[in-house]
Amino acid sequence: MKTPRIVAVVAAAALVPIGLTACSSGSGGGGGGGGTKLTIEDYYTASYNPIYQTCAKQVGATVTINHVAGAGLIAKVLQQASSRTLPDVLMLDNPDVQQIASSGALSPLSDYGLNADGLVPAVKAANSYKGDLYGLEPVTNSIALYYNKKLLSDAGVTPPKTWDELRAAAKKLTKGKTYGFAMSNINTYEGTWQFLPFFWSNGGDEKDIATPQAAQALQFVLDLQNDGSMSKSSITWAQADVDNQFIAGKAAMMINGPWQLPSLNAAKGLEFDSVPIPTRTGDPTVAPLGGEAFTVPQTGNKDTMKLAGKFVGCLASEKMQSTIAGVTGNVPTNETAADAWAKTHPQVASFVTTVKTARARTGELGPDWPKAATKIYTAVQLALTGKASPSAALQQAQSQSQ
Repeated sequence: MKTPRIVAVVAAAALVPIGLTACSSGSGGGGGGGGTKLTIEDYYTASYNPIYQTCAKQVGATVTINHVAGAGLIAKVLQQASSRTLPDVLMLDNPDVQQIASSGALSPLSDYGLNADGLVPAVKAANSYKGDLYGLEPVTNSIALYYNKKLLSDAGVTPPKTWDELRAAAKKLTKGKTYGFAMSNINTYEGTWQFLPFFWSNGGDEKDIATPQAAQALQFVLDLQNDGSMSKSSITWAQADVDNQFIAGKAAMMINGPWQLPSLNAAKGLEFDSVPIPTRTGDPTVAPLGGEAFTVPQTGNKDTMKLAGKFVGCLASEKMQSTIAGVTGNVPTNETAADAWAKTHPQVASFVTTVKTARARTGELGPDWPKAATKIYTAVQLALTGKASPSAALQQAQSQSQ
């Protein structure tokens, strides 16, 4: 799955050479030479380049950065693996790490003395394959329930902690052109991503999505729509659209991530806060873990791979985690650093709480996760468009071709 991006994707970005130190012999090929050149491939924009510059200086490298479109990254990586033209440092959306690792294209990070000690457990799980760690995420994210403080205060509503409280609050907050609640139920992985906290927190299992627990979660979302508290247009809204509805005052509460904080903070007169997404029982939310990982591909050049390992280690250091969190609005993956970050950045406190109990989407199914993700958003669409009951929608989606 392609999770929500920390920064906007630029499809047509060109190679950006950034000279940081005096260049010596270059990376060359084969495995000799002690080169100082690294190529980096990601789906970010140039806003990430200063971060790369910092670590390049630390490890004594010059870097050439290739920003590609997120939608085409995996196909490009598989082609590069086949043609042996992989970059030296490769950024991947964390659910893709296991798929690429299973292809043999990545090297274990233990080869460079790197480990996941002190990181949020789900981060280690997301970036490991058959017992080996292949990626490190400097920062991570998840989703929470944002709310308009003025609208809730005016209605005498407190931030909900349970499904019953959320449904009651959404009803009370629905007035005129304002819906009480908004989320993305689009027929893409974003729709699955937003439904997962309801699904997982209620005992849903991606190995078999057609269970009573899953049906109960889907029925809850359908109830919000049937109450008139959630727009029927949610089936076409991406997360950015949901954010726009919230900013425009057309939704009193929404599910979204910390990557929306820049737009929320820029909205004049908007007072907002967030809490973990409510669960049926009030127990801690089980939400999906987002974020991007940095990996070291198998390029055949051992010297350059070793330098790339140092570069990835720099990006994942506690100091750089805080720097990157400041740029992106996300959460450091080191638990100690995350707790400290929450104290000084209260707007992400709910996300720090959520990340502690978050799950890696590939935790159960590994590289087969995308198949389950497709089934889940298919079931959500079937139910919300009235084509099947929640139970029937889940059964139909579960039985679709593997």
